[in-house]
Amino acid sequence: MRWPIGRPTTVRARIVALAVAPVIALLALWSFAMWSVTGELRALVRVQGVYEDFGTPVDTAVGQIQIERRLSAAYLGAGHRTDTAVDLLEQQRRTDRAVGAMRDAIRDGDRDRLSGRQRQVLDAVAESSGALESLRRRVLSRDITWDRAVDEFGALVEPGFDVQSSLTSRQAGQLAREAQVVTELVRVREFVSREDALVAGARAAGTLTDRQYDTLTATVEHRRVFERTYVPDLPADSRALFEEFRRGDLYRELTASEDALLRAGADGAGEAVAAGSWRTTTDRAVERYMLLCTESAVNAAERARAFAHRELARAVAVGVLGLVAVGLSLWQALRGARRISRRLEALRDAADVLTARQLPDVMARLSAGEEVDAAVEALPLTGAEAVTDEIGQVGRSFDAARRAAVEAAVRQAALRRGMDAVLLNIARRNQALVHRQLKLVDTLERRTQDPDVLEELFRIDHLTTRMRRHAEGLIILSGAAPGRRWRRPVPVADVVSSAVSEIEDYARVEVPPMERLGVAADAVADVAHLVAELVENATMFSPPHTRVTMRTGRAARGGFVLEVDDRGLGLSAEQLDLARRTLTRPDDFDPTRHERLGLYVVGRLAARHGIQVTLSGSPYGGTTAAVLLPKGVLAPLDAETDGATDHGADEEADEAAVRSAAGTDDP
Repeated sequence: MRWPIGRPTTVRARIVALAVAPVIALLALWSFAMWSVTGELRALVRVQGVYEDFGTPVDTAVGQIQIERRLSAAYLGAGHRTDTAVDLLEQQRRTDRAVGAMRDAIRDGDRDRLSGRQRQVLDAVAESSGALESLRRRVLSRDITWDRAVDEFGALVEPGFDVQSSLTSRQAGQLAREAQVVTELVRVREFVSREDALVAGARAAGTLTDRQYDTLTATVEHRRVFERTYVPDLPADSRALFEEFRRGDLYRELTASEDALLRAGADGAGEAVAAGSWRTTTDRAVERYMLLCTESAVNAAERARAFAHRELARAVAVGVLGLVAVGLSLWQALRGARRISRRLEALRDAADVLTARQLPDVMARLSAGEEVDAAVEALPLTGAEAVTDEIGQVGRSFDAARRAAVEAAVRQAALRRGMDAVLLNIARRNQALVHRQLKLVDTLERRTQDPDVLEELFRIDHLTTRMRRHAEGLIILSGAAPGRRWRRPVPVADVVSSAVSEIEDYARVEVPPMERLGVAADAVADVAHLVAELVENATMFSPPHTRVTMRTGRAARGGFVLEVDDRGLGLSAEQLDLARRTLTRPDDFDPTRHERLGLYVVGRLAARHGIQVTLSGSPYGGTTAAVLLPKGVLAPLDAETDGATDHGADEEADEAAVRSAAGTDDP
């Protein structure tokens, strides 16, 4: 699986990313839940304002249409009396103003606060009011009976009750039941207004058919049934308003008038009640019912708003707790990520310390011959032992690996020291034998007069000298110093000639004349060995028919420079760089690169005396090795020291030391 671009690159970032994803999802769910819950509650809070902006204009228009209905019934029932027509026209103008205000409120109000259902119901009310004009034309032209007009005006009023129901539909539970009861009680006002219209039409017509009488009696029964059914369901405060009204004189007058209508029958219903008292009673009753329903609606809205405020407070508290929980979760995730990151950083730092400082320091100390305690050098991480989780287990595994690495380094160093000791012992033994062999050859050379035998002895002497150099090479590889020592400085020309004599193709080497300058006694053997290794490399990498030349001179700062030129194929840039590293950093030399053992020996000897050896391209096409002997290696020659110095006396004086270092008394 491939990570997308911009993926987290640290463990801490990955842990935080894993924690942030569910936190974001939780925040999204929390936001959706809070918006859904509080949306309903906010709607409850807005119920009263929405009803005042949209419901009140509808109620006002419905009330004016109800009055116009009564006057229209009286106009149609009275025949051609002009007084009823004047009253009807005046009421139509009042109705038009109320209907216009209702339409303006529906069209220009803040409809964003309404639901889709509420907008649909309000639009239906505005649309139904458009049928008012056609109904008026039929009424004024008397193309409709008064009872039919009452029914059609009722159809115009009916959508107004849906408006109140839809505007309070946001409520739930007991609040929804209360709102529905108030809506149904609004119909009681409609029943009283319908009774008034029917009585007005009957009185104006002077007669009442059986069907019209049945409609009147049904309207009276509906009013009474609705009131008996829904008033007990109101809350105590709103129910008390209706009960107080029912105990009053107005309600008794309304009930008495309705009873008189019911007793009079179809023939006497029109004259059963006096026109003035009926008009006063119904007008006051309609107005009182409107006030009762309005106060009940206000009470319901106040309860809805109080309920909404309580629920909003609870929702806010729950929301705050949810945010706190989300914040705590995120904080805990960040804290855990930081803690894990710190522990992993501690492991990383410990690994860096191990690889960058501890192991190199241990190796350096071991190379210097110091004793190293692995338990002390590989101390466990602080607190890693007490932690049992996966990181603690990794820490303990790392401690074990670190301890094993240090112990392995100590064992390898001990093994290397043992091997060095073995090599040194063997080299010392060989060196002692070579010294004895050289003494024996020298003795034979002095006793022999036969030229052929003497030539063979010279060849044996030369081979023995080379064997001594190789033995000394083993000693140098073992980190020790050769046993040969000189008591006095030796001319540099003699040192170079001695070095040339220790190689196989010494005849191919041209040694130039050199100024009279001495090499310090303690550096004679090492300088001779160093020059011999370089000259031998030059002869090995030059064609057999070519010669190896030397150049000498004094350095600007008082040193002595010896340059050895070969005429071979030279070294590539990579090989030259590797050879230079071997010369400048001999301790980093890989012993498996056996083809560079000579350069390794040269680097060791140069580092011991501060001699600078550089390699560069030769003008003959091969490689030039430049040896800079510093002033510390050079020494002035005394009057007794010359090119014929008896070096054999010095070597003989050192034989006992060589044999003692080799630990042997071989005869």
